[in-house]
Amino acid sequence: MKKYILAALLLVGVATVSQAQKYRTAAGIRLGGDEFGATLQQKLHEKGTIEGIALISSREYSGTALYQWHFPILGKRFNYYLGAGGHVGNLKDHGMFTGVDGILGIEYKINGLPFLLSADVKPAVHINHEDWVKLATGISIRYVILAEKKEKKKLWPFGKKEEEEEKSGWPFGKKKEEPPKKKVWPFGKKEAEPVEEPEKRIDLRKIFQKQQD
Repeated sequence: MKKYILAALLLVGVATVSQAQKYRTAAGIRLGGDEFGATLQQKLHEKGTIEGIALISSREYSGTALYQWHFPILGKRFNYYLGAGGHVGNLKDHGMFTGVDGILGIEYKINGLPFLLSADVKPAVHINHEDWVKLATGISIRYVILAEKKEKKKLWPFGKKEEEEEKSGWPFGKKKEEPPKKKVWPFGKKEAEPVEEPEKRIDLRKIFQKQQD
């Protein structure tokens, strides 16, 4: 048990200088007491994985399936998880047995390497077994078969597009508000209306005076 505690503390110490990184599928080996086996972990969504464990010892062999919830401690690279599931196996000189399991552990994705380390406590309740209750501990070393793809920034097909246009400009986001325009004549600037000239009147007096002169 002391070895598992030291391993867990080592994981915490290494994780303090790491950054978050995701994974999808990881497989490897599991060591625990007198048991040895294989483990396969598949991420279903951001916080959920399903793990399959196949174990063998001197007196029995079993298979376990667990659903696990993951919660970050120091980023997504280092987290703790808890879960539940069930198992089925065969005990020497006793036959087939089944049961339910719980699990609580911590895991760490090694920075720069495709390996995942974990340490856990896995209590189990057996049906048709010599030991009705078992509290197992284990350490798993998994190889990351499929890492989660990193999200790429969207770029303009012919080069880098200005990000301001995508965030707040038309047509990729909210249309930019333009100041209201002054109303103008439909075909351009409205022409000034012609000013009417005053009507000219004929002065007959001036005409008669000119004739007399």
